[in-house]
Amino acid sequence: MEAELMALATAGATALVQRMVGDGWERARTRIAAFFAARSGADPETVGEELEAAREDLLRAESVGDETTAGEARAEARIEWRARMRRSLLADPESAGELRSILDELASHDSGPASSVTNSISGGVQHGPVIQAATIQNLKIGGQDGPRP
Repeated sequence: MEAELMALATAGATALVQRMVGDGWERARTRIAAFFAARSGADPETVGEELEAAREDLLRAESVGDETTAGEARAEARIEWRARMRRSLLADPESAGELRSILDELASHDSGPASSVTNSISGGVQHGPVIQAATIQNLKIGGQDGPRP
């Protein structure tokens, strides 16, 4: 049973950290704060502030632009929140169903209409490049004067 709870805690921490630096943060923050507060007797707002502080640390590391620093910050956050989730699950094994439900809910928002995009291009690429991506950083096309005709 402990191995199953550890796997669930790992999945929960991974999903939480992904939300901290991506889409769906507010919903994840609210649901996870309520989950922890219900088990610890803490105020959900207090737990939410802890989650927000962890998110700010991650965003600061991400803004440095160094993937090593950002990766280390994500790993550290996963370890911290996995340990907290594991302790909560061990103290209240019945809460595993609630955490699974939260993870399913957060995942269902990932598979909504916005995650499926279809484009078609006709007429060639005479007018410039075409790009479809989830995230683009530091993009420079065709120099300072823009694309060449």
